[in-house]
Amino acid sequence: MHRLRTIIGIELRQRVRSVGWYVLLGVFAVILIGLLGLSFAAFSLTTGGSEWFFSLVIMLVLLLTLLVSPTLSGSAVNGDRDAATLAPVQVTLATTGEIVLGKFLAAWISGLAFLVVAAPFLVIATIAGELNPAAIVTSLGILVIEVGVVAAIGVGLSAVIARPIFSVASTYLLVAALTLGTLIAFGLGGAALRTEATTVSRDVDWTAVPPGCDPSAPVRSSDCPSYDDLPCVESTTVYEQPRFDRVWWLLAANPFVILADATPPTYVGGNPTDLFTQFASGVRLAQLPPEEPTTYDGCARSAQWYADEYPSVQERVEGTTPSWFVGLLVQLILAGALLAWGVARTRTPAKRLPPGTRIA
Repeated sequence: MHRLRTIIGIELRQRVRSVGWYVLLGVFAVILIGLLGLSFAAFSLTTGGSEWFFSLVIMLVLLLTLLVSPTLSGSAVNGDRDAATLAPVQVTLATTGEIVLGKFLAAWISGLAFLVVAAPFLVIATIAGELNPAAIVTSLGILVIEVGVVAAIGVGLSAVIARPIFSVASTYLLVAALTLGTLIAFGLGGAALRTEATTVSRDVDWTAVPPGCDPSAPVRSSDCPSYDDLPCVESTTVYEQPRFDRVWWLLAANPFVILADATPPTYVGGNPTDLFTQFASGVRLAQLPPEEPTTYDGCARSAQWYADEYPSVQERVEGTTPSWFVGLLVQLILAGALLAWGVARTRTPAKRLPPGTRIA
């Protein structure tokens, strides 16, 4: 623990002495101030928008952290190797595992520093959001874990790849694959696996209305039928529709989906009241296979028919499967595998190193 603490201290002191570190924190704070002002201005125009405020701020903090964290961890090992500062540490009593683990924990702590900068904004969002305390605690916990996952990916790739610029780029690409890549694969996969669907519709035959006749008018002539007297016609439409229920699992490892799906949902009148629930409901509804055939009866105008035919989002989500723990497990396995691979590549004496690798 003493050696590990020493390595973490060295890493953090190097970052504290860097001017770029404070520039990043300052830019991060300025962006949050702008987003805070715009969010207050936007939600002040709507009623019931305060519940969305906290979830929006948390999502934005996660986005900014994912954009910044690779620069803090993507060159942790190979950057020291290029600067000839890794070899002096390797000849001490510190083991290879302690060196890589210490750099990972230092990168994680550095990423959490951005959450410290965001803490005042999160406090304001918590006060304004009026959210369930369980949602606040869960979302913050997932946010901390996601910062650690990105830090582990960056440190692992920095130990596996010889050049710092390539390891940082690879970290960004892997983070992009988890965020945008899963979303693109979900959209393209669902569109590619489309199947034939049928819609049977019944609607009023408006061609039976005489010219100049208004069926909804309270006073009508004898030759002007009422709305209830108009005949109904049935039509059948055959078309192809995407099958997102077959590829929804691609979104399980998306950091934003994990954050939204792990947070306890909140509904009012069966509809989502925050961004977490909106995201999670969208992914859960993608699990539902399409109805075959789909029916629409425009001639049935009772309120009970509409209630039975169009259930609320909460009613449709009930019975679907949460996926956040599976996606989080996939991320942890990926991060752990990269760290283990990085330890194996950093271990000395090395049997084989890439050409041009600096030792000391």
